[in-house]
Amino acid sequence: MCSNEHISYLKKIRFNKILIKLIQISIFIIFLIVWQLLADFKVINTFVSSSPKEVFKTIIELHKTNNLYNHIFITLYETVLSFLIGTLIGIFLATILWWNKFIAKVVDPYLTILNSLPKVALGPIIIIWVGAKMNSIILMALFISTIITIMNVYQGFIETDINKIKLMKSFNAKPYQMFFKLVLPSSFPNIISALKINLSMSLVGLLPPVGEKIFFNKCYSRY
Repeated sequence: MCSNEHISYLKKIRFNKILIKLIQISIFIIFLIVWQLLADFKVINTFVSSSPKEVFKTIIELHKTNNLYNHIFITLYETVLSFLIGTLIGIFLATILWWNKFIAKVVDPYLTILNSLPKVALGPIIIIWVGAKMNSIILMALFISTIITIMNVYQGFIETDINKIKLMKSFNAKPYQMFFKLVLPSSFPNIISALKINLSMSLVGLLPPVGEKIFFNKCYSRY
């Protein structure tokens, strides 16, 4: 039997969850309404930012022409592929940096520079190097996700409790034993955080090359 206080506490938690969902949905709806109003009154340039009506019309047209699900599949394929490859490469390189402190100190300033670069702005350059194809899109998303993974995962590795590491060293533990028994398990929260960021950043990395390709095609079609 639950006490009245416990029942009241559970009701309060349930109410807070429902309230949060309602507020989230309300914010999204208000955003769409404001966006459409700004487009209707010509406050924003609809050629650049479009409008909810135009987006909905485009979705309907793509569905009627049987192109919608093909585009969704290609986007998901590119996102998942770049996400998986970027995560694996990032964790592997972060492991090497943790394993070899000399290499970590050498590449540290370069990682900082790469992380501070406006990676989305590199889309046109990657298109010129690789071409306006799927390869450039995946490469863009892969570049973003890999850098983020290295930085976040490596930060988790070096933040492992130093006292626990000293304890394992006192028992003559090998580096691979310290890594798999202590460093890697203690870094799971950082790895999960990196995965969350990577999933969204991989999708963001797909957009600039696609936009540049459409823009170039529109420009060249005039001549």
